[in-house]
Amino acid sequence: MKKRLDKLFYIQRENSSFRTEVLAGLTSFMTVAYIIVVNGAILSKTGMPYEAVTIATVICCFMGCMLMALWANSPLIIVPGMGDNAFFVFTLVFSLGLTWQQALAVVFLAGIVFTLMTITKGAVYLSRSIPKSMINAMTAGIGFFIAFLGLKNGGIIVAGEGTFVKLGDLGSPIALTTLLTLIILVPLFLRNVKGNFLIGIIAGTVIGGLLGIVDFSSLRDFSFSFRGYDKILFAFDFSQIGTVNFWTAVFSLSMVIIFQNMGSQLGMLPDKSKFRKSFQANAFSIIGAGLFGCSPTTTAAESATGIAAGGRTGLTSLTAGLLFIPALFLIPLFKVIPNAAIAPVLIIVGCLMVQSLKEIPFDDFTEAFPAYLMMAIMPLSFSIANGIAFGFIAYPILKLVTGRRSEVSITMYVIAFFFLIYFILGSI
Repeated sequence: MKKRLDKLFYIQRENSSFRTEVLAGLTSFMTVAYIIVVNGAILSKTGMPYEAVTIATVICCFMGCMLMALWANSPLIIVPGMGDNAFFVFTLVFSLGLTWQQALAVVFLAGIVFTLMTITKGAVYLSRSIPKSMINAMTAGIGFFIAFLGLKNGGIIVAGEGTFVKLGDLGSPIALTTLLTLIILVPLFLRNVKGNFLIGIIAGTVIGGLLGIVDFSSLRDFSFSFRGYDKILFAFDFSQIGTVNFWTAVFSLSMVIIFQNMGSQLGMLPDKSKFRKSFQANAFSIIGAGLFGCSPTTTAAESATGIAAGGRTGLTSLTAGLLFIPALFLIPLFKVIPNAAIAPVLIIVGCLMVQSLKEIPFDDFTEAFPAYLMMAIMPLSFSIANGIAFGFIAYPILKLVTGRRSEVSITMYVIAFFFLIYFILGSI
């Protein structure tokens, strides 16, 4: 069995091991399993049936991870994105006035646009046209984003009326669970204990249970039914394809998914040579999301937890993908895991990714300022796509005003122009 897997995923060649890859996949899964419960709750705001969307979520997670594993041999994890499901609900449906069936048609077409870019030389050319400072800024920005997500979910940082954000009550059960789990997890990580992140999540759940923040009532009912899924399967509606709103939606979503995923993958992939196939796997999965009745899938930022745990091959994503199937019948069990148990993992991984800051030439303001904007906007706007957009718009402008336009590729100018259009359309 191990020999077959090594032949399929080249585990030894990647200086990894079967045990490391499986543990990495389990770690990635544990940090992202919340999407099974949360995605349906968000998409149901449009009128989509919660149970059916939950089934679609699991199917799309499984499909995306299998594509990433078997097509790209990549450790990245594909799931419906939190920002993308909000875009689906609040932009496509509530702002542009589409029905959820029409929004699924938008997802399907945006996935085709994405795929066309990846199967041509467009994706590789695009990645090569982006300055190294921008790629390093994407990595660091995603790191700050993940860290902020962990601090927020862990009750360390909370909303503040006068200051937008402030330090939370460190004596509260949620914050205390986060801090105690972090105290346990950091030494495990420093000593490179196998399965350290997974041990931390389990320890955090136990601590949370002792402090009263774990709701065990969900364990009473493990019943599940596939009834009603036919209402969203292949339910996309192209009746508005001749309208401006429909194509505005397709353009906006295409911009978001292409550049958000490009930034995530270039920022997290240990082996950048896998980028093209990983990008293709991501694009194929979005077409599938439109077919199976789900918001767009994305390269999960939580993939970084599996990579930090040693994941280097598709066995990591295969492991995570396979775990989504039984998870569908164990949803109450995953509801038990508190955010405070996962938050310390995100905080540590954020620190690891932020280290790419040292590769950014801060002595050159034309390189430093766009990178700085990107890193600041990502966590503060709670959007990887917005951060990338600000950075990509600022970069050519600064080069132009300093008489260094030859340092900017034509591609960068085109990207900046389209991001400007994206913001203009978003403000109309």
